[in-house]
Amino acid sequence: MNKPSSTALWRERLASPLTWHYVGFGILLALVIVLAVRLGLDWAATNGRSTDALAEKQMELKSRELQAAPLRGLDKRVEAARLARQNFFDKRIPPNYSSIANRVGELQVKSGVRMSRLQYTQNPPGADLTEISLDAGISGSYPQIMHFINSLERDQTFFVIRTMALTGQQGGLVNLRLRVSTWLRPADAEASGLPPTPPDQNAPNAPNAPITPGPAGAQPTTAAPVRAKEGE
Repeated sequence: MNKPSSTALWRERLASPLTWHYVGFGILLALVIVLAVRLGLDWAATNGRSTDALAEKQMELKSRELQAAPLRGLDKRVEAARLARQNFFDKRIPPNYSSIANRVGELQVKSGVRMSRLQYTQNPPGADLTEISLDAGISGSYPQIMHFINSLERDQTFFVIRTMALTGQQGGLVNLRLRVSTWLRPADAEASGLPPTPPDQNAPNAPNAPITPGPAGAQPTTAAPVRAKEGE
């Protein structure tokens, strides 16, 4: 008797609109929960990717800033270097061959050394300067020679001592072979008419032919030194 009553009760409930309302509400609630969970997961994933992308962009920006740091103010450094170079040229590069010859003659007189030979030649021109080579034999006392060499190295005109070799010594006199370089601007070097430097003298540590010093009683050559001619 109870069993038919229960079946009838279930049938009545299934036929009731309220039951189907509850069922529909439950389905909708479950769907809302599923959608909410899915939305939350998608948002978390999107937010994580955005954070990673932002961090990557920040690292890239920082890296580029570090790479660009050495270039900051480069234009000012280039201009400063250009001005320093031009200042060096104006102050220490002689304007012509005569200035070199006169200055060497002045230093010779002040130091008291004797020059038996002084030859000038020019190397092939460079982009900005042409090297001028001075090949000389000098004699004098040790203090006189040291005074002459120190004067060359400290002079306002830019001199560089390339080689220095002892060729003889007699009594208190020392004889040296000296090769010195200075520079002229290419146009000034060309106008000087100096012969080219022999290839053997352009090579580093090239051997030099011995120079016979002048007699001990000879007067120092204070006039403009003799230019080297081809074939000498």
